[in-house]
Amino acid sequence: MKFLSMGEIMVEMAPADAGLFRMGFAGDTFNTAWYARRLLPAAWDVAYGTVIGTDAVSDDMATFIEAQGVTPALRRDPSRTVGLYMIQTQNGERSFSYWRGQSAAKTLADEPAWLDDLLADRDIIHFSGITLAILAPHARQTLCDALKRARQNGAHVSFDTNLRPRLWEDAQTMAAGLTLGASTADTVLPSFDEEQLAFGDSHPDDTIRRYADLGATTVAVKNGANICHLWSSAEGDARYDPPAVAQVIDSTAAGDSFAAGFLCARAQEASVLDAAKQAATLAGAVIQHKGALAPQIFEGGTQ
Repeated sequence: MKFLSMGEIMVEMAPADAGLFRMGFAGDTFNTAWYARRLLPAAWDVAYGTVIGTDAVSDDMATFIEAQGVTPALRRDPSRTVGLYMIQTQNGERSFSYWRGQSAAKTLADEPAWLDDLLADRDIIHFSGITLAILAPHARQTLCDALKRARQNGAHVSFDTNLRPRLWEDAQTMAAGLTLGASTADTVLPSFDEEQLAFGDSHPDDTIRRYADLGATTVAVKNGANICHLWSSAEGDARYDPPAVAQVIDSTAAGDSFAAGFLCARAQEASVLDAAKQAATLAGAVIQHKGALAPQIFEGGTQ
């Protein structure tokens, strides 16, 4: 069985001691792949698809991906490098500065034949709103056309809406892009506050109906610490009220880990309710640790 997550992984510069910064690698869909690798049986191949450069930092990134147990599914673009973001903290709150003008991942859909090969014979394909937002408009359409073909050929496509308004040209284009992405997907994983912003939804059921009408067969509407609204065409509606988290240390990758927990449970025939329980449990553990990737929570075995 083959799980593919695709999008952009970036260089992360995180605060260390004495005003210095520590370099790492992270990105929303890569974070999902990282957690999926730890949740799925060893027989599953978990791959990450993106475009990187041919420079030293790109080589380091490729080595890092493989060292995490994730199969690199890469195209190299010698004219570009990888994106970078810097984390700064003030009074416990994180802010981000991004440099992605020369990010090779922005060319993810520029070679359609490579893209079709990347998506071929995958059992699960996961992408996000950020994956779409960094692409030029014509490239978004190219990617979504390829995803539709992969779905028709038997892949289960998952879309985490993961809204970043500053990456989109304007609000109208953002809403259209999310609608386009969702139209390719079997599973849609939106966050209710983002749906209110993009579409003016008044209730999570509005979100579910919209994505069901676009062809989704499963929708899980995240709502922070509040009730998660679930629906599948086979099981109907369900609700899950996640347990309170003792202390939120860092909310980074909460949605990314939720996606991994949900998809991996569903891949192993869990109900939508049980999948949401696994997803929320994982996300609740992740946000009690610093950083996007939390190996501590897997020490002594997976959840």
